[in-house]
Amino acid sequence: MKLLLAEDDAMLGSGMEKALTQAGFTVDWVRTGQHTLGALEAAGYDVVLLDIGLPDIDGLQVLQRMRRQRQHTPVLMVTARDAVSDRVMGLNQGADDYLTKPFDLDELVARIHALARRQAGQAHPSLQLGRLELRPIERAALLAGQPLALSPREFDLLHALMHKPGAVLSIEQLENKLYGWGQEVSSNAIEVHLHHLRRKLGEPWIRNVRGVGYKLVEVQ
Repeated sequence: MKLLLAEDDAMLGSGMEKALTQAGFTVDWVRTGQHTLGALEAAGYDVVLLDIGLPDIDGLQVLQRMRRQRQHTPVLMVTARDAVSDRVMGLNQGADDYLTKPFDLDELVARIHALARRQAGQAHPSLQLGRLELRPIERAALLAGQPLALSPREFDLLHALMHKPGAVLSIEQLENKLYGWGQEVSSNAIEVHLHHLRRKLGEPWIRNVRGVGYKLVEVQ
């Protein structure tokens, strides 16, 4: 799952980026409102973690612009402002959730997963496609009830494909889901991960749509 973290405090932002990466997310970190808007135009994100107190354009203004431009990415406001009026204002502007600093990392991770599930129309914390089950919070995958030994990249790739089963994702889209800014990506990295994932799942689960990309299909 790919996150955009908008936080101007260098120490807090660095700590959140590191902790969220260790929790299995791909994180792009920006420090201003203008950079937040630019990042949203350049890449797709599953959830935005948005601080209210950003320099140049504050978080509420960023949120207003997002919603006016019909950007429906879930937004979790993360801020030190704990007044009820601030929370109400953020929610009324289009925020999907609100978390006050300081916060527990486990709660933050749980809220991120809940927002992503809500956006995808999924009520349960696990994803299911026939005999295949994915548990994002536990970072566990099971096939017919048996655990699959997946590398972190293989798990992230399966998560991206399973988020909307049947949808065809291009190599570029998959790279965007798996890698953050500044990460070197070899020309055939996705194909290599797909090859390994297919060996573990079984070839029929991942179908190549020639000239378009790849999709996950249910195998009986």
